[in-house]
Amino acid sequence: MIFSPIQRLTRGFVAVVVLSGAFLIQASDVTSASQVVVDASARVGTIRPLHGVNNGPLNFGEMVDVSPYYHQLNIALARLHDCEWPEPDVVDIHAIFPDMHADPGLPDSYRFSRTDDYIGAIVNTGTGIVYRLGESIEHTRKKYHVAPPEDYQKWADVCVGIVRHYNEGWANGYEYGIRYWEIWNEPENRPSMWTGSDDDYYRLYGTAARAIKDRRPILKVGGPSVGAQGRLIEGRMEPSGFLKGFLEYCRDNKVPLDFFSWHTYTDDPYLFAKKARAIRQLLDGYGFTKTESHLNEWNYLPDNDWMPMSTQDAQKRQEWFARIAGAEGAAFLVCSLIDLQSAPVDVANYYSGDTNWFGLFNRYGVPRKTFYAMKAFRMLLDTPIAVKVTGGMEGHPAVCAGVNEDRTMMTILVSNLRAQDKQVQLRIEALPWQGLARWEVYTLNAARNLERLDHEASAGIAVDEFSCPAPSVLVIRLHKPPDGK
Repeated sequence: MIFSPIQRLTRGFVAVVVLSGAFLIQASDVTSASQVVVDASARVGTIRPLHGVNNGPLNFGEMVDVSPYYHQLNIALARLHDCEWPEPDVVDIHAIFPDMHADPGLPDSYRFSRTDDYIGAIVNTGTGIVYRLGESIEHTRKKYHVAPPEDYQKWADVCVGIVRHYNEGWANGYEYGIRYWEIWNEPENRPSMWTGSDDDYYRLYGTAARAIKDRRPILKVGGPSVGAQGRLIEGRMEPSGFLKGFLEYCRDNKVPLDFFSWHTYTDDPYLFAKKARAIRQLLDGYGFTKTESHLNEWNYLPDNDWMPMSTQDAQKRQEWFARIAGAEGAAFLVCSLIDLQSAPVDVANYYSGDTNWFGLFNRYGVPRKTFYAMKAFRMLLDTPIAVKVTGGMEGHPAVCAGVNEDRTMMTILVSNLRAQDKQVQLRIEALPWQGLARWEVYTLNAARNLERLDHEASAGIAVDEFSCPAPSVLVIRLHKPPDGK
């Protein structure tokens, strides 16, 4: 384990003192507290950059560009789905290849220009890409682009044309080396994402997957980006009829499935890791032992209720999205990323990294609390050597700790989602260096955006006190003093 969820997080005041060579952070009004011990001498793994997102930094026809914030987060992978939604004019098949009667072998049949600009902005931030081949979700009464194609092979040929443009330089294109190519999004979500049958989608997937792999075997193809996987029963996944049929189709017809993509929205930050373990077991059971697992859409779903999103009560809808984007959603985000560290998931993409309702930024490009939660996790990645954390039990607060390669800095990331009026004793044992340590504390809550407290002190000196009520996030960073003392 490279993390340990903790049952209690202090709402009162916290002071730092030295006790027999260890550091203790505890509430000044503690009567009972969960104890969590961080042993910096025990390496237990590497903290993984699972803070991927959906979509890129360009919004509103490039009027809003949040690229500087992408640079701050150092995002590993951006999945391209619902780009420039709700009127997507990039990435989607219909936006790039508007006339399905045209010849997919001719460069003039494609309109790459706007998508070139969109993807170029992502690449310029150093972010990799998961390219979703298909269409964005349609909540409109009339469906425009989510029907099965008339000609499956031609649709697959269009996909190959897109691959060639962005990886082979074809049609005045690029050599981006995009590795992951996903075929459609949530085909079980009907009619908003697919108006065909299960078998129609299986055929679409099989035709496109084979065409892409035939062109460039080194690429990874996958899907089905399924939202309704089935039921989780005692740690095992009982797959839905759609998912069972999909896995059987790929297995029985030897269809490539390099990565399996799935989605979950929930108010339980520990559900993702539970599902990841069950899905890994399910894939292995079907013989897909080398297939990667991608949780490539996830976010906070307040009260596990989707109804406020589509309500005609505008005030309720605004309040619902405010919870997702606010301190509550921020604490959920960090707690989830911590818990996922020990889960068998290879890629994770938060929905989303742009300015849509679920995004890290508001419609003007101003960072929301969830952006600062991502930034808090990014700070943890500055110290990627995961160290042992013991104590506590599953609950809504969580803690993860790491040190850097030269062992001169240590970061502890704490998230408190719901544990009000609780305390924690956090003991840091066996510092990676000899002597004292300088420390800093950054806090993210309803009032603060990951702001550093106004003080800095050497460990061993009582310092200012600070409170941490739920929901909130703390980053505690310790440095080796420059003189080594």
